[in-house]
Amino acid sequence: MKNLALVLTLAACSKATPAEPPAATSPPKVVKGPTASAGDPDKLPPAGQAPEPVTVDKEVPMWNAQIKTLKGVETKLAAYRGKGLLLVNVASECGLTPQYEQLEALQKKYGGQGFTVIGFPCNQFGGQEPGTAEEIQTFCSKNYGVTFPMMEKIDVNGDQRHDIYKTLTGIADASGHQGDIRWNFEKFVISADGTHITRFSPKTKPDDPSVIAAIEQALPAK
Repeated sequence: MKNLALVLTLAACSKATPAEPPAATSPPKVVKGPTASAGDPDKLPPAGQAPEPVTVDKEVPMWNAQIKTLKGVETKLAAYRGKGLLLVNVASECGLTPQYEQLEALQKKYGGQGFTVIGFPCNQFGGQEPGTAEEIQTFCSKNYGVTFPMMEKIDVNGDQRHDIYKTLTGIADASGHQGDIRWNFEKFVISADGTHITRFSPKTKPDDPSVIAAIEQALPAK
């Protein structure tokens, strides 16, 4: 009887419906962090009203001033002529350093329209850019995904002021400030033909509608 029961049990098991495979799980939803969100060009506001730019001679000396990229390659600002430019002195340890996020968003949105941001690391404000060229490059890439050109560390004020900034500091902003750079992340928007420059204070964020308006006016004519 025991053997008969065992046979009946085995037969029942052989007819049982096989277990369903586990249901396929959906891939986890990607949630953007604060850097990715801020760096998203779709998050940029529409253009507002740009301040009146300062008109300059298109042959001002800054275009031919020698400078090296952060990777040590010799270049000149003239290499970027024909594009709308946003020049900005940057630092890695400043309270304004998160502005890199919006700068990169501007690069993504307008880079294909004849525009580029150019960063100039500077250690003159609170010693907030102390790193080597390699350390600065790694910091910008790892933390903010920077793709726009970065130049060597320079002085923007004082006796060793770089020739590019000898021109830029002669430009007044909308408040009438002219002269020395006030802090990290002071911005200059230059028109594609090189004849108009608009200056913005460090605290004016790159995604401020007035900055965006100046950039759109600076783009090369279609």
